[in-house]
Amino acid sequence: MMHSSRYILVGILFGITLYKAEAVSWFRIYEMFHFQSFHMYGIIFSAIALGVPIVQWIKRRHLKSIEGKEIVIPPKDRSFPRYIIGGFIFGCGWALAGVCPGPMFILMGSGYTVFVVFLLAAMTGTVAYGMLRSKLPH
Repeated sequence: MMHSSRYILVGILFGITLYKAEAVSWFRIYEMFHFQSFHMYGIIFSAIALGVPIVQWIKRRHLKSIEGKEIVIPPKDRSFPRYIIGGFIFGCGWALAGVCPGPMFILMGSGYTVFVVFLLAAMTGTVAYGMLRSKLPH
């Protein structure tokens, strides 16, 4: 239980950070998809600007996880069309719902219970993908 509580604590802190940064705000997402504000793009670009050097640092220093195992980041698949198609589907869902999977939990925790519907839809899509995965082109 103590081991899992670390992850729960990090998730709670991440959720609070996203909520306070207004990254889960439907209005901010609406502004982003209408190119009316730089707010969300600034958050995304900041994450990329931090993430890329941190991942490179982890790879070069051969850092270990909490369990003491070396963190291994497998090389990316170079199949570009699948990322374009997947990104398009994800972006359409994000634009239509006004929320992506992570913020659904944050918004539900904030009292917006209507997002249970979106969570159920996301879970249904995940199950459908799992069932059809072997038949899909990868």
